[in-house]
Amino acid sequence: MDYSRWQSLPAMFFDRAEARATRNFLWAKRDGAYHPITWAEAAQAVKDLSRGLRALGLEPGERVVLLSENRPEWLIADVAIMAAGGVTVPAYTTNTVADNNHVLTDSGARGVIVSTRALAKQLLPAALEAPDCRWVISIEDLEPGQGGPTELHSWAGVVERGAARPDDVAEVVARATRRDTACFIYTSGTGGVPKGVILSHGAILCNCMGSYYLLESLGLGDEVFLSFLPLSHSYEHTAGQFFPISIGAEIYYATGIDQLLTNLGEARPTIMTAVPRLYESMYQRILRGVEKQGGLKARLFHLALELGRKRYADPASLNPWERLLDRLTDRLVRDKIRARFGGRLKAMVSGGAALNPDIGIFFDALGLCVLQGYGQTESAPVISANPPGRIKMHTVGPPLHGVEVKIAEDGEILVRGELLMDGYWRNEAATAEALRDGWLHTGDIGDLDEDGFLRITDRKKDIIVLSGGDNVSPARVEGFLSLEAEIQQAMVYGDKRPHLVAILVPDGEFLAEFAREHGKDPDLADPLAAWAEDPDLRAALSKAVERVNQGLSPHERVRRFTLAREPFTVQNQMMTPTLKIRRHTIQAAYGEEIEGLY
Repeated sequence: MDYSRWQSLPAMFFDRAEARATRNFLWAKRDGAYHPITWAEAAQAVKDLSRGLRALGLEPGERVVLLSENRPEWLIADVAIMAAGGVTVPAYTTNTVADNNHVLTDSGARGVIVSTRALAKQLLPAALEAPDCRWVISIEDLEPGQGGPTELHSWAGVVERGAARPDDVAEVVARATRRDTACFIYTSGTGGVPKGVILSHGAILCNCMGSYYLLESLGLGDEVFLSFLPLSHSYEHTAGQFFPISIGAEIYYATGIDQLLTNLGEARPTIMTAVPRLYESMYQRILRGVEKQGGLKARLFHLALELGRKRYADPASLNPWERLLDRLTDRLVRDKIRARFGGRLKAMVSGGAALNPDIGIFFDALGLCVLQGYGQTESAPVISANPPGRIKMHTVGPPLHGVEVKIAEDGEILVRGELLMDGYWRNEAATAEALRDGWLHTGDIGDLDEDGFLRITDRKKDIIVLSGGDNVSPARVEGFLSLEAEIQQAMVYGDKRPHLVAILVPDGEFLAEFAREHGKDPDLADPLAAWAEDPDLRAALSKAVERVNQGLSPHERVRRFTLAREPFTVQNQMMTPTLKIRRHTIQAAYGEEIEGLY
């Protein structure tokens, strides 16, 4: 596919919409069932809204904040803003009023599009304080008086206003170039105040092209995606929205992470994007289900897993009898596992954070193709990924088509190509530090193997340097801890200290079962603080930590731990919206407990 023929994301969208006009495109759930919007209907909505935005006074290059859950209107608004010559500034639905105020003020947004009353409560107070914000468009009706003195418009009203204007959208879109700014994506803030990453149309188009060449061998045709990661994050924005647009795919919008398994069965996606935390959760759920079943089903499952792992390590290592058993367990076990994911998945792409290789091999052994990738918001975002048929789970694959990667003398990964950001908005110092001589300095440490596959060893800034001089990857240790059935989440600490300590969040199902077995009140599992000093629980968790320690080098071992008062969540600001832990927030909240472990 020739991605060079498109000069902007709206140009790509309208080109695909014209070719697939009467085909179903976007699926949203209403009254308990999914209902489609065709490409032609979506294209008309984009045109009308785009003209309506210009009727409100939106000028080329001006920013519009978009605050909404994943839904068809998100995509329509995103493309419409760009088609008007504007710049989309996505905001997380988990943002507080202060977060929204930072995004609105820092970006200098001229207006806002918000979806629901609940989100408006976190947005409107910030909009009132933002000096450049002139208007707010609400997709759903707001409560009387909810807008205060802010200039409020309904989505339907702006669309109607745009529909009455001459259809000049094609002319406006034709003026855009690949170098023009498409969006600001604010980083999720794992290490401090979020920065606005400036991404051009060309950067995201370059990523879409690389994704196409990566997945081309799967036989891309009438593909179906299920969108459930936040579209305000660069990963879903590119991989879950614009890449599907580029190949003419259908997009279903999930109704919530708690409904994901149900939505998988309804949408039956062919390609799925997710973050490691979700794969870890599914891994634990599958193993618990097998353990509860027991008997012949459990034995068949473990046989399928054993044979699949052996086949992953070396397909030629299976003898004729094992190959026969492998085919048998494929029908009896793997087909049932695949059916739980909709039954027609070609690949599951993992990104947003490092995936434990054991998790990836687990799913591969069960007949689900997992492609671990790597990227950053600053690279729009995908840099590399494992190609189907050439998977090395301990790596993040070779660079995508059109991407250059080299390793600096200190081990830092450097990246070059059209996919790079144009800088951080209003932050020249941070831009100069990240972009040097045309190369993005990722802050990640890694190496390239003999096949050109990239291996990430750690974040340059996150590496723990013990007082004895040993370097430790916290993500590696935390990954092993969270694979234990007793542990849901973990954060390790030890910079400039003699050894590692950890803050652990016990697994909820394990905690309830533990309470029943020990004659304790299961309701004590919530809040976690009630369990902080329980000696039996600490003994059980100590055994889990010791199992992990046996597989680690001496300087990686966790010597002591404490229990978290509550799980790490997006709501309490201890996780990003893509489910990565915010170390600085957790360290600040548990500073006293950490000090008490030394």
